[in-house]
Amino acid sequence: MAKWTPRHEAPEPLEGPVVATITGGTILWFVLFLVQLPFYGWFADHGHTWWLWTCLAGAGLGCIGIWYVRRRDAAIKRDAAAKRAAAAGQ
Repeated sequence: MAKWTPRHEAPEPLEGPVVATITGGTILWFVLFLVQLPFYGWFADHGHTWWLWTCLAGAGLGCIGIWYVRRRDAAIKRDAAAKRAAAAGQ
């Protein structure tokens, strides 16, 4: 498999506004659920209620995602602060 051996190091992952992105996506899923809710009868008649429940599942999983990325962001900030404190103490 020498043919597929990478010739250079992988770049660092891009960091962006992860918390805001996940929060925005979660809000979008929940808004889509609310918009479709008045049409539940139509969805039920046509066998498309899974559209409604998919939006609700997206909002629920998004809440878990918000919790996760907020904890991750806090851990990254704590680690950076600890490294700065260690560097300042030396």
